[in-house]
Amino acid sequence: MIFRDIISKKIFEQSGYIAPEQKGAIKMDANENPFSLQEPLKKRLLEEMGKVNLNRYPEAGALELRNRFARYYGVKKDMVMLGNGSDELIQMLCLTLKGKVSGVLVPTPTFVMYRIIAVNTGNKVLEVRLDENFDLDIEAMLTKIRATFPSLIFLSCPNSPTGNLFSRDKIEAIIKKTSGVVVIDEAYADFSGETLLPLLKKYDNLVFLKTLSKLGLASMRLGFLIGPRDIIAQLDKVRLPYNVNCLSQIAANFFLDNHDEFSRQVLQIVKNRGELYLRLKEIAGIKPYPSSANFIFFSCAFDADRIYNKLAADGIIIKNFNTKLTRNCMRVTVGNSKENKAFLKSLKSAVSELGA
Repeated sequence: MIFRDIISKKIFEQSGYIAPEQKGAIKMDANENPFSLQEPLKKRLLEEMGKVNLNRYPEAGALELRNRFARYYGVKKDMVMLGNGSDELIQMLCLTLKGKVSGVLVPTPTFVMYRIIAVNTGNKVLEVRLDENFDLDIEAMLTKIRATFPSLIFLSCPNSPTGNLFSRDKIEAIIKKTSGVVVIDEAYADFSGETLLPLLKKYDNLVFLKTLSKLGLASMRLGFLIGPRDIIAQLDKVRLPYNVNCLSQIAANFFLDNHDEFSRQVLQIVKNRGELYLRLKEIAGIKPYPSSANFIFFSCAFDADRIYNKLAADGIIIKNFNTKLTRNCMRVTVGNSKENKAFLKSLKSAVSELGA
């Protein structure tokens, strides 16, 4: 390849993030909200979007929206930054917090984009495996912190793909012992009913990530970073001027105006999660793990690749995590009742065939 010598070796060697697409399939792999907006609300949103002058730039920095979400999250207006999804905010963090010390520490398994973005921005990636309960291995984490002084530590809470909440005491121990910044990603916090945002009052090396993608507005790509104003001020220098488009800003305001509807959907997803978990426990050879998110992580007594392929043949796409670290494990997004029934039927059929 003619450009091989000028492409970063770390970027050249990685495969990147691939989102599979299969037309007509039941998608239960991306942790999306399975419920669409009711027609009256959808009509109202589209009417607002129809008023946009597409020849004009969006509001730079989305200051008005920042103020509204600062009130929503109970923080001061200069403690919030908006991004084109959480991914862009992760990228900003990896670009900005990279001074004399450069390194990104993550527990594994966790959200793969922490590693991919860290590599793409020239950071060294440090990994510590979770314990047997998918909780933080605190001694191993603290040992790595003392040895490497990472500038960034990413903690997904609830964690993806495992779905559990990390122990609060362990999280605070990490915050206290690191000289870097701890990023708590609460993309799925609405489904757990818990948030660690009050910790912002105790620590100045802590930031949070939030998103509307899991709550029903994934196509709008809107994420939030919440943290100390000094960190936000520096990140603002790295943020591209018009990073959040007009339509996404309108959708975000719409979310705040109709928060009750989105909260109702969250409650329904939590209810469906409980029912799906119980049904999975009834299938011989399948071990689901308790979840505080909008998905369920489960292991199989069979070859996960074969089960995944059989599900796909039935038009059902879930996430396959059959790797050395998570052997014969998969993750399924909690769907609506019809989707969950179709998934369970296909899974039972696949298990029955493989176990015969």
